[in-house]
Amino acid sequence: MKKIILLGMMVAFSCTLYGQEGEPLTFEKAVEIGLENNFDVKIATNQVLLAENEKKQAGSLLMPVLDLNNTRIYRKEDTEQAFVSDPENPRIIPNAQTRNNNYSLVAIYGFRADAVVALQRLGKLKEVSELEAKVVIENTVAAIATAYYRLVLELQRYEVLSHTLKLSDERLEIAKAQYELGRASKRDFLAAQVDYNADLTALVAQEQVIQNSRVNLNELLAIGPDKDFLVNDTITIEDSFSLEELKESAFDQNKGFLATQRMENVAYLQLKELRAQRLPTITLNGSYIDNTLNSDAGFLLSNQQQGINLGATISLNLFSGLALNKRIQAAKIQINNQKHLIEQYENQMLSDLQRTFNTYQNSKRLLEIEKLNYEVAVESSDITLDRFRLGITNYLEFRDAQVSRLQAESRLIESLYTIKENEIELMRLSGNIYFANLGENSQ
Repeated sequence: MKKIILLGMMVAFSCTLYGQEGEPLTFEKAVEIGLENNFDVKIATNQVLLAENEKKQAGSLLMPVLDLNNTRIYRKEDTEQAFVSDPENPRIIPNAQTRNNNYSLVAIYGFRADAVVALQRLGKLKEVSELEAKVVIENTVAAIATAYYRLVLELQRYEVLSHTLKLSDERLEIAKAQYELGRASKRDFLAAQVDYNADLTALVAQEQVIQNSRVNLNELLAIGPDKDFLVNDTITIEDSFSLEELKESAFDQNKGFLATQRMENVAYLQLKELRAQRLPTITLNGSYIDNTLNSDAGFLLSNQQQGINLGATISLNLFSGLALNKRIQAAKIQINNQKHLIEQYENQMLSDLQRTFNTYQNSKRLLEIEKLNYEVAVESSDITLDRFRLGITNYLEFRDAQVSRLQAESRLIESLYTIKENEIELMRLSGNIYFANLGENSQ
């Protein structure tokens, strides 16, 4: 797509802008650092891992349980036994020992239809988590882009104020010379001094704005607030956008909209899972046993058992206090709510696109007006300055021309930033901010 590149808003910006120290930081590099360090992105990535782990845990419900047991029992006790055949002569066995050694391998497999559906539901929730993580990433990219170009804007504004201060300084020197030569009143000289101080105050205040803008960008990049870097001074904007293409892309690529659709699928699966609880549950079990008993007392002096036990159980819940019916009714309501949420999200998404696109189009028209107005203001300022040097124009006319130029320059750079800001938002809403080249090195 064709680009329009405005370099420094027709002002010869260079790396001498205020605060332009440290290592270079392009927009692409800022995004790379942000996606690597930003805490919201890290948390969103971990949420995806948690969703994947929950899905794996649910998968274990469809797997059999296998236990290996070994039980050893040892008893030593004095035993007295009386038998029916000879009750008068009981058998006395001091320190009779009993040893029991039991090995068992037990396998249990229970099949529940609702567990199968639960696994599908958790799979959809994992997809939702992945989409939500992408939403966080896209929002982070958009925030970094906005903060980066806000810093560029404030640096450009600083340059405009610097130029204004330079003109005020020149006017002050002229007024001072004219006052000393008796060609101007002290009032003119003092007025020039007041205007110079006002412009110097604005420049100092702009330094604070730049510092805060840099801190805001550093915060998004998750680096120290005192980190300094050199940013480029070029802002690239798209030549045009098609609203219909943006809407079509939003339905296919907007991650928030896709996540809302997936949640409707989750609601349907939740209902299906609850209904599946009415189906029979099948439990299969099997075990291998090796049991050895040795005893010094009793009817059995030795007993050994080896063998396999198999069994199956089918259970069906007949009544649970209507609790399941109430949960099914709630699930149906949730499905209905989710449909409304999709409709609401769609309406909001299209409204946001329309509003942003309208602002974008209007801002581009304003940009053309501000470019022409800037050229006129610069020419008027230059003429007035020359006339002021010659003593033809008074200080009020000069100040008016100076202020008009300052306002024209400020509106021009603000207009360009507004276009860039709307462009970023359009790319985010249409789900294409991953692929949109928002940097200054676009071709």
